[in-house]
Formats: sequence, structure tokens, C-alpha cells
Amino acid sequence: MPTSEAAHIDARGMKCPWPALRVARAMRSGDAVTIEADDPIAPTELEALARQQGWTFTAKGPHLFTIGRSPQPMAITA
Repeated sequence: MPTSEAAHIDARGMKCPWPALRVARAMRSGDAVTIEADDPIAPTELEALARQQGWTFTAKGPHLFTIGRSPQPMAITA
């Protein structure tokens, strides 16, 4: 079951696709990830991964990103 505390990944110095693979692995057991990645391709790859999985993606700085699960809409019963 995913946890609510964000994991932090330091992927500085790693070339893509390693930062995206680290995020995908961390999201197996979590709801959110903060990642530091300095590969120039990382923002594009991380955003594509998030979009593909239905996760949110936010650039917090030039090398700092957050990825999280989108909140599930509440079911309305009549």
C-alpha cells in the first residue's frame, strides 16, 4: 500500500533513463517523490512518465521536481 510521505531521490549525475526508472520504482510504494536530476533530458522524461501514469508533475527548480499520484475523485452516491 502506498505511503503518504514523499520519498527523495538524488539522481544528480545519472543519465536518462535512470532518473525516470528510480521514480517509477519509488512510486510503487509511495504517493509522491521529490527528485533532484541534472540531466538536461530529465524534465522531459519525468513529465512524460508522470503523464503516462496519470501522476502530477511539478518543476520546483531547474533540477528539482515533484511527482505524485493525482487525488482520486470521491464517489457520489445518491
